[in-house]
Amino acid sequence: MTTFVDRVELHVAAGSGGHGCASVHREKFKPLGGPDGGNGGRGGNVILVVDQDVTTLLDYHHSPHRKATNGRPGEGDHRSGKEGTDLILPVPDGTVVLDGQGEVLADMVGQGTTFVAGQGGRGGLGNAALASARRKAPGFALLGVPGETRDVVLELKTVADVALIGYPSAGKSSLISVLSAAKPKIADYPFTTLVPNLGVVTAGSTVYTIADVPGLIPGASEGKGLGLEFLRHVERCSVLVHVLDCATLESDRDPASDLDVIERELAQYGAGLEDRPRMVALNKTDIPDGKDLADIIRPDLEARGHQVFEVSAVAHLGLRELSFALAGIVEESRAARAPQETTRVVIRPKAVDDTGFTVTRDEDGVFRVRGEKPERWVRQTDFSNDEAVGYLADKLNRLGVEAELVKQGAREGDGVAIGPEDNAVVFDWEPTVMAGAEMLGRRGEDHRLDADRPAAHRRRDREAERDEVQQAYKDFDPFS
Repeated sequence: MTTFVDRVELHVAAGSGGHGCASVHREKFKPLGGPDGGNGGRGGNVILVVDQDVTTLLDYHHSPHRKATNGRPGEGDHRSGKEGTDLILPVPDGTVVLDGQGEVLADMVGQGTTFVAGQGGRGGLGNAALASARRKAPGFALLGVPGETRDVVLELKTVADVALIGYPSAGKSSLISVLSAAKPKIADYPFTTLVPNLGVVTAGSTVYTIADVPGLIPGASEGKGLGLEFLRHVERCSVLVHVLDCATLESDRDPASDLDVIERELAQYGAGLEDRPRMVALNKTDIPDGKDLADIIRPDLEARGHQVFEVSAVAHLGLRELSFALAGIVEESRAARAPQETTRVVIRPKAVDDTGFTVTRDEDGVFRVRGEKPERWVRQTDFSNDEAVGYLADKLNRLGVEAELVKQGAREGDGVAIGPEDNAVVFDWEPTVMAGAEMLGRRGEDHRLDADRPAAHRRRDREAERDEVQQAYKDFDPFS
């Protein structure tokens, strides 16, 4: 039965925002008390949080689909809908979040580190929030925005200071069991260790963690054995310890050749492991033949620049010297690391010529509009409500979409698509600047309530609308 999982594909879906409410306040003697529709609630986010009590991604292996709750719709009497509850997903320390293309989205190290894997949709505005001096009684509300859906890959990279690497049955599990309080499975056959084991070692005033990685064999970097699956767990370690078997029963192996094979696999794997400090532990020196072989091979290894220790996990030989030497390297590595900088907020202002949208023409002649604002506005529009459609058209016009379509040669009846190719709203374009629709006032406005406005204000508005129409006709060139 699977008990350790260090790589999963997670399908997250944030909650959708609640719809806004279109309501009119009514009570005795006040049949038209004005709009009082509340806003919809925000959808819940999907948030990954580092939890030190979690050591595996097993839960997400069995249940890879996770969804946050939706926001509730608004109600009359200015009552906003309840926000959706955020879904908190605990992950182990050292989890890396990647997208479907393998790009790193977040490297989560440290207790409490968070990452929003799915952003909840914003709630739609009710007609009370849409009311203005020009639109006193909106008969529509905005829909809630759907929550973000995303497929992410979670990879666990063990956060440890020291990694024990070597051939299967070299004695790595035995060594970590005597250096720390870890109790890994130990047996006299290869690949006993199927998952990384972690232990905590105290050497004087220094406390560090040590990891036992499943055994490596020739071709591990190409997927042979278990090495490729678990080499990622040594990427964060400050020092690598080659555990070499000095009592192997295989005639074609010796400590020097084992070291060369493992170094080749690490070089082919990459990830910066070639520059990591190394140590060599000649294990099983309690056996007479192992002690003799260690005495023979040690000068050659030291000539290569390695710091060599003769140890025995069974007889507890050389362990104190090894643990204190590792503590020294760990302390040097910690001191050499750049101090953690205070979190900075990077402000990237938009370019002065950034309109917030783009208009391109497909091969089939359809004009495609892309941009965060127009796509969100389309998703929030109730197309069964003519007033809401008019409100959308006015917002697109004010953003400059219609002017850009005219500039690119769009004609009445041409197809216009707003949104991505697989999920776009497509309609036939009807230009408004040359149709004179502005003379009737802005779409989505209610002129029934203009009677209580001063005559001077109404006259000023009509003059402003007339000037806008005249200027639109002057700027429009049907042959451009």
